[in-house]
Amino acid sequence: MRILFLGDIVGRSGRTAILEHLPGLRDDLRADFVIVNGENATAGAGLSGKHAAELLGAGIDCLTLGDHAFDQRDMMTFIEGEQRILRPLNFAKAAPGQGLRIYQAPGGRRVAVLQILGQVFMKRPFEDPFSIIDAALKRATLGGRADAGVVDVHAEATSEKMAMGHWCDGRASLVVCTLSHVPTADIRIQA
Repeated sequence: MRILFLGDIVGRSGRTAILEHLPGLRDDLRADFVIVNGENATAGAGLSGKHAAELLGAGIDCLTLGDHAFDQRDMMTFIEGEQRILRPLNFAKAAPGQGLRIYQAPGGRRVAVLQILGQVFMKRPFEDPFSIIDAALKRATLGGRADAGVVDVHAEATSEKMAMGHWCDGRASLVVCTLSHVPTADIRIQA
């Protein structure tokens, strides 16, 4: 299965790039499932319902958010009616929406998408991402409930992202990290 992950989309230029290029990119890469982090797609501060609908219309299968998930107030109600949008698992227990969903991809394959927020250097305290992702991965086991599992780690610190990659090793197909304010020169593939 081919999974394409793009992010972080920032502002009008990011939305325009997705709207203009995603359909062709999806075809060129023969992507079966597309996940996009839209955390900052509305003026660099969250995602509005209007912009979410436009992006989903371009062929995105799942939009993930982040620590600015509800900066655009209409997202609090929009997310309840749109299962293709995920907020972080550890955002807040009472927050609307879900942080884990299992989606159907072509051929009946199931893709579990999970999103988690880091704690290091974040402006607000969030629940422990390691214990929360651990419990979530048990509900979306590879080869059990899911054929593939993608974890979007929305965090500031590279060290926390790398630790989460090790924590999820063998239990997720792909651990991707968003909210990067540093060059992505530290990419790695674990075998």
